[in-house]
Amino acid sequence: MLKKILIANRGEIAVRIIRACSEMGITSVAIYTEPDRYGLHVKRADESYSLGDDPIAGYLNPRAIVSLAKQTGCDAIHPGYGFLSENADFAKLCEEQGIQFIGPKSSVINNMGDKTQARDSMRAAGVPITPGSDGNLKDLAEALELAETIGYPVMLKATSGGGGRGIRRCDSAAELTTQYPRVISEATKAFGSAEVFLEKCIVNPKHIEVQILGDSHGNVVHLYERDCSIQRRNQKLIEIAPSPQLTPEQRSYIGDLAVKAAQAVSYENAGTVEFLLTGNQVYFMEMNTRVQVEHTITEQITGVDIVREQIQIASGMPLTYRQEDIQFRGFALQFRINAEDPKNDFLPSFGRISHYYAPGGPGVRVDTAIYTGYEIPPYYDSMCLKLVVWALNWDDVIQRGKRALDDMRLQGITTTTEYYKQILDHKDFKAAEFNTSFVPDHPELLKYSEKARPAEMALAIATAIAAHTGW
Repeated sequence: MLKKILIANRGEIAVRIIRACSEMGITSVAIYTEPDRYGLHVKRADESYSLGDDPIAGYLNPRAIVSLAKQTGCDAIHPGYGFLSENADFAKLCEEQGIQFIGPKSSVINNMGDKTQARDSMRAAGVPITPGSDGNLKDLAEALELAETIGYPVMLKATSGGGGRGIRRCDSAAELTTQYPRVISEATKAFGSAEVFLEKCIVNPKHIEVQILGDSHGNVVHLYERDCSIQRRNQKLIEIAPSPQLTPEQRSYIGDLAVKAAQAVSYENAGTVEFLLTGNQVYFMEMNTRVQVEHTITEQITGVDIVREQIQIASGMPLTYRQEDIQFRGFALQFRINAEDPKNDFLPSFGRISHYYAPGGPGVRVDTAIYTGYEIPPYYDSMCLKLVVWALNWDDVIQRGKRALDDMRLQGITTTTEYYKQILDHKDFKAAEFNTSFVPDHPELLKYSEKARPAEMALAIATAIAAHTGW
């Protein structure tokens, strides 16, 4: 078993990994840059070390992180999600320096991170992919010719892209001509690569992803699916496990496809295979070679501790579970509570949290790194906490979600909380009838009342008085 793990991340995912280390008797090491000096992950880790004043550079410096891991006696690095988590060079450096990277091998990250290579691998394995270019596009002329062949709309995508960036839908030759240089520019700036490819746009699909685990002994299992269709501009907002929209036959088929995809690339550790579903047709979209933000809801319905499994797999141990051991029970929702103003085009709302009260009660889980008095820095992702609820059936999980959102008090910043309440109240969501167009198709949900509830007003006044009098 691994003895000491450096967590190459920050915020709530770093806290989540620290908790897993604590339960497993493993020493945890946190890293931070100056804006995170008072971060919860710094306070909770067994050891913590500064990577300098620059808010971002330290978290993106593979050599500095690996060097620190060696200096502090760590035998492994957990990358979390974001930052260097899907950086093949980082994983390779760990391999070269004798540090266990808690994730797949660098060759697999490289293969699946390159979207055209990933498509080729899936095609060879018999996993259905969307029609599109066989590889990277040579130029605009090739893109226009292919688009005419497969038909508009088409998606122009950065080959090394991720996180919703480097993607443009084009509904005509004129749009493709305009967007082509923009995607290349965005891809170059964000991913250091100008390579792009083209694929058919599947209009208004359901976004279904499957959590998989693979070990170094050749075992692969899936932990069922998550429905991530409630999203805005390719950014997920509410995630659901399992999908209330799948038939048992579709669930079994997609789960088997995900295992086949993982086996095709000899996948080790936790990963997610993402699909688009339209009617009864399933298409491979991409594979995320890391733990997902929304791993929480899979844990809630299956009882499998995914981060613990990651650490055990990286320690060379076989999977704890066989496929027949894994069952799911009930439904879980995850709300990404973002520091954003939905009524102002989701403009970020960074600042000091004047009061935070976490929701609780049966079936409620909160993963976060915030606290009263914490200053949310403007340099990172706007997600400030993940609220997860579980219940035995679909109607009950919606009601529990509304109650938990109503329980929470998060003041000093504007968040997406009220917006999510409107989504839960919508008849289509209640009927489990939605796809990736749900958010853009319902702009009226952004027009919720701005009037504060009496309890919130009283609490805000009391907080202000306490701050002024020094209570």
